Amino acid sequence: MPRRARLQRFFRDVLEHTPFLVLLLLLVVLWLLFAAALYQVEGRQAGSLIDSYGDALYWGVAAFSTAGIAAMPLSGAGKLIGGVWIVLGSVLFFGTIVATVTAYFMRALNRPVRRIIDTIEDNLEHLDDLSIGELDLLKETTDGLIEHMEQIKAAQADRREQP
Repeated sequence: MPRRARLQRFFRDVLEHTPFLVLLLLLVVLWLLFAAALYQVEGRQAGSLIDSYGDALYWGVAAFSTAGIAAMPLSGAGKLIGGVWIVLGSVLFFGTIVATVTAYFMRALNRPVRRIIDTIEDNLEHLDDLSIGELDLLKETTDGLIEHMEQIKAAQADRREQP
């Protein structure tokens, strides 16, 4: 598979099967709201370096990025808003990354096929702990899986033989 196709599939999988977009949207909405709130309380404060909505937006990014370059709010309300934003924004930003990576790589482990195989492997490892009824059920399930697999193989062989 060409590199571009693999990248497209990766991005499609991330967008479709992880919480990335939802968390990113939440982060942006909260950033806009916290910046607006900070501008409302700091914009009127004498000597404040946050005297426009653009300054408040920049402050929001600088504050939660832990770069330490954000202007410090002067008012008590501004400090409270800024402190909550720093904690919430940082948790949400880094949480988005962790949640996306985790969901992406755990997806393969959560597929029904993987769960079926894991359950069978677990039962096989604990055969001595199973009751006669559980062993009978395991045998019936395994026989059903084998029968189903043979049907699939036969159907595939029939398709290959047809012109």
